[in-house]
Amino acid sequence: CTVDDRVTRVAWLNRSTILYAGNDKWSIDNRVVILSNTKTQYSIKIHNVDIYDEGPYTCSVQTDNHPKTSRVHLIVQVPPQIVNISSDITVNEGSSVTLMCLAFGRPEPTVTWRHLSGKGQTFVSEDEYLEITGITREQSGEYECSAVNDVAVPDVRKVKVTVNYPPYISNAKNTGASVGQKGILQCEASAVPVAEFQWFKEDTRLANGLEGVRIESKGRLSTLTFFNVSEKDYGNYTCVATNKLGNTNASIILYGPGAVHDGGNAASRVAAGLCLWATLLARLLLDF
Repeated sequence: CTVDDRVTRVAWLNRSTILYAGNDKWSIDNRVVILSNTKTQYSIKIHNVDIYDEGPYTCSVQTDNHPKTSRVHLIVQVPPQIVNISSDITVNEGSSVTLMCLAFGRPEPTVTWRHLSGKGQTFVSEDEYLEITGITREQSGEYECSAVNDVAVPDVRKVKVTVNYPPYISNAKNTGASVGQKGILQCEASAVPVAEFQWFKEDTRLANGLEGVRIESKGRLSTLTFFNVSEKDYGNYTCVATNKLGNTNASIILYGPGAVHDGGNAASRVAAGLCLWATLLARLLLDF
């Protein structure tokens, strides 16, 4: 506050509360101190400012003629801070999902949601609430919430969304092998949670280690290995992938040299699948 020789009394006020009158401190706040009281300047200082200090401050001076006042409005800026955000969530494909990201700051921060997919960062929404209707498996992954108000660096938090979906067999090819050689059938299925695999020959479920075969399942891939292929091993096999949301199957043929086979084998896959499930259903009915 600028003063001159005509000033006889000075004071600083916060709204109607007197902080200092001359050199006398009226405020009980230890953060408020007098900075200078000279013939040209009367100033106070506030240490460690917080948002409650925001508001009007008045410098009141008394001269021989009349009192004068000058005012200043203190604006307190606060860096953005995310104070509440949704926890990691697991949902089934097709569900509706709402993600929440509440942020505080002065000025009020802008909240932005982005889906961090494998193809790069994709803009999603500018709102505290992100609503996804009928979520798909492609929309799983990490979602990033950013709170920005240009006072400081943005506050960034992430939420992981896991989308469960039934198995889908993405790779199952017919394979040829000579008698006496090793033969390997492979079945690859995408699923969340990870699928469990079963192998059948016609309506008989194959067991690991029996009749010279080994079944290995790890992650998305299951393999059926014949260590010493014989004539009786040739034929149609069915791979069944199952998780808690459903199941699917594919027919795979192990054939010998010179055998005629259909690489796509769509018709035989459908027929084999129907035959397999009909057999399983009949067994369940008999047990019941």
